Amino acid sequence: MWATITKPFAWLMVKLYELTGSYGMAVILFALAVNLILTPFMAKSKKSMMRSTRLQPKIKELQRRHEGNPQKLNTEMQKLYREEGVNPMSGCLWSLIPFPILIALYSVIRQPLSRMMFVAQDFVTTLQDYFVGKGLYVIPEKANAYFEIELAELTHSNWASVQADLAGKLDPNLLDIDFSFLGLNLGDQPRWNFFLHTDWSDAAVWLPALGLFLIPFVSAFLSWASMKISNAGNPQDPQTAASMKSMSLMMPLMSVWICFVMPAAMGIYWIANSVFGMARDFILTRVYKKQLDKEDAVRQSQRSAREKELEEKRLETERLRAEGKTEKNLNTSKKKIQAGEKQKQEERRAALEKADRAARRERLGIKEAEKPASQVGNRRYARGRAYVPDRYSNPEAAEEATLAAAAESEFAASIDETMEDDVLLAAQTPAEDSAAPEEIPAQDNVSDAADAERAQGDDEE
Repeated sequence: MWATITKPFAWLMVKLYELTGSYGMAVILFALAVNLILTPFMAKSKKSMMRSTRLQPKIKELQRRHEGNPQKLNTEMQKLYREEGVNPMSGCLWSLIPFPILIALYSVIRQPLSRMMFVAQDFVTTLQDYFVGKGLYVIPEKANAYFEIELAELTHSNWASVQADLAGKLDPNLLDIDFSFLGLNLGDQPRWNFFLHTDWSDAAVWLPALGLFLIPFVSAFLSWASMKISNAGNPQDPQTAASMKSMSLMMPLMSVWICFVMPAAMGIYWIANSVFGMARDFILTRVYKKQLDKEDAVRQSQRSAREKELEEKRLETERLRAEGKTEKNLNTSKKKIQAGEKQKQEERRAALEKADRAARRERLGIKEAEKPASQVGNRRYARGRAYVPDRYSNPEAAEEATLAAAAESEFAASIDETMEDDVLLAAQTPAEDSAAPEEIPAQDNVSDAADAERAQGDDEE
């Protein structure tokens, strides 16, 4: 099954090698081809990431407004993503595609005979026995993951004798692969301690070893630079920025380790892939920046036009209502109309009763205690002892107001005792409550007349 998966990659590597005659150039062109094939997917990921970045101010505003209410925040964020046409997961999914390709390429490079050329396994064994018989190869005591690379190198070095000695046994898929590139053997693994075991007097020995040693570090640097450039134009929240910073350090370190334990060809691929990735990211950023600027301008224009239209309708409705020209909604049911009228009557009755109670309290000299904003009925702190009604509309002063409300209510009674005063007043002053409003001035006039007669009598005496 895995051979079937790697077959397209192997075919491409073989064709590129036949085209260029260079194993290193075949690897570089393979990286270019992969980047070109993945460009549509990476473009979608890049655009989604840039859109998400532009939404960061709105997301922060939602987080501030719905702090402490994760369910409401999640609903509002999903609504925002839906309105803006952003899928927050699309940027992550497409970025995972290169990893299966990397694994498939590693399989092709590690096993050039069976996975790249698709030579039969029986012929691989025959080739191994041939070089053992020639004294050119020793079967290792421990399993060697890269033994096919050694056999392919020996085949290249002894191509003529292999063609002659194994003429009747040759596999038609066998190719003469030269792993050299710029003086380096891309089938070898870089050695981190090469400087302890090299002949510094011979440049032909230490120079290729130094070149292989530098490949993992060049690969790590370009991997770091690629991530740095990709994230430079994307402002992120502190948590995401910290996560990306950790990744930008871990990935290059991982590439150093991988390039030291794998053939140098994988390091060359990683370097080429980083270079092509940076070029692709640079171009996509410039293209989508212009495109998103235009989309944002159109969206803002549509939003402004919609808000202007709604404001005009609101002002027109208020004008017509003030002139008494508003039309009655014929679709409103009779039951709903009756319910609305009943509610209005109850509101008017409650307002009259409240005004009457306030007038009685004022005549009797009773000062009404101030009620907290959190009071419901006679429960003074039903909405909470630190309740602030304008905590969302005035967030700057909300924290200070909350602390003040909490301090003020800390030792206060939770039940409003004054709610019973109306009953007591009604019991103590039944005549006053039962009198009509017109009788009160009449009683006042009688008292005033009596006082005037007494004053006149005193003067006569």
